[in-house]
Amino acid sequence: MPVNLIRPEKADLLAVSGVKLGLSSAGIKTVGKEDLVLIELAEGTVTSAVYTQNAFCAAPVTLAKQHQQQTSPRYLLINSGNANAGTGDAGMHAAQACCQAVASLTDIESNTVLPFSTGVIGQQLPVDKIQAALPDAYQNLSEANWFNAAHAIMTTDIVAKAVSQQIELDGKTITITGMAKGSGMIHPNMATMLSYIATDADIEQSVLDMILHRAMEQSFNRITVDGDTSTNDACVLMATAKAGNARITTIDSDDGQKIAAVIDEISQLLAHAIVRDGEGATKFIEINIEHGVDDEECRQVAYTIAHSPLVKTAFFASDPNWGRILAAVGRSGLKDFDLSKVAIYLGDVCIVEGGQPAESYTEEQGQKVMAEDEITIKVELGRGQAHDTVWTCDFSYDYVKINAEYRT
Repeated sequence: MPVNLIRPEKADLLAVSGVKLGLSSAGIKTVGKEDLVLIELAEGTVTSAVYTQNAFCAAPVTLAKQHQQQTSPRYLLINSGNANAGTGDAGMHAAQACCQAVASLTDIESNTVLPFSTGVIGQQLPVDKIQAALPDAYQNLSEANWFNAAHAIMTTDIVAKAVSQQIELDGKTITITGMAKGSGMIHPNMATMLSYIATDADIEQSVLDMILHRAMEQSFNRITVDGDTSTNDACVLMATAKAGNARITTIDSDDGQKIAAVIDEISQLLAHAIVRDGEGATKFIEINIEHGVDDEECRQVAYTIAHSPLVKTAFFASDPNWGRILAAVGRSGLKDFDLSKVAIYLGDVCIVEGGQPAESYTEEQGQKVMAEDEITIKVELGRGQAHDTVWTCDFSYDYVKINAEYRT
């Protein structure tokens, strides 16, 4: 079960003026299950997006990048159950056909449609099913559909991931609502996920780009479940300008900083939700690396720990086998590494001090921390002032089962 992850309530998800969502069942994976989402953006909406860095990026990712460079998006089309990745030229034609289907239905140009897919890799996208289901999605477009859409984009997720917040800018109430999906194949850059965050604030394009990239670095690019970067990752940030606030033209202004902070927070909440709902997860683990030479080496150590199957299985077993953490730190590849300066903590319990077992440590202390379902690992490198944080989860029997049976 997801680790302390609260299911969103429909009433908690606020409509964003200028963003409508429609959904229907295309029967891509399960007949009758909603698996197609159409998002309509009001004219004048500013959009920023980031995509997977996997060299085998899916056809919809390639096409979405091309379309975004050509014009301002008016529609986003998302399907679950099929990734349309590893599908060659046929996959590109399928993505293009889906965009054209939206264009024909809505009387807009096909390059104003951004396509997104998630699901099984290597299978051809059933374009005919999507085309047949699109009219229903178009007919039920509504600003109140965030809750249903968050469920429709799920694959192996157990819990839908969505959150809303409101703030005051320039005397106007600003709404920010976001949703995400992701549970396995999670690792930057980016973490395997789809995420859509919208606001009715008026924000200049260059500022929106900066806000998104800042938020990504503090959230979706700091999580990992299994170290596998997907072919289909994407995160889209949309600003409709419907709230009537004075346009935000710099991130350094008071309003720029205020809305950037809340988008940071929403992004991090969604990112944490993905880890908490990691496939088979029973523990939510925060890894803090402190006193490094720079941020990059702090992340290097953090991810070495987070990706270790031995560390992750020890956490699943609630076994304070801290030697596995020590070994991960030691093989993280830092140059001129002085072990005598290293300290390692499980929660508040010091397990390694001066590069050797802490005299105060007892197995009972370690066992008490490991029995918790939310655990913090802290490593002090003693090399500088840099610090960074990564979030991960444990490896359980269910992780193996879910992925072994993924296509059955």
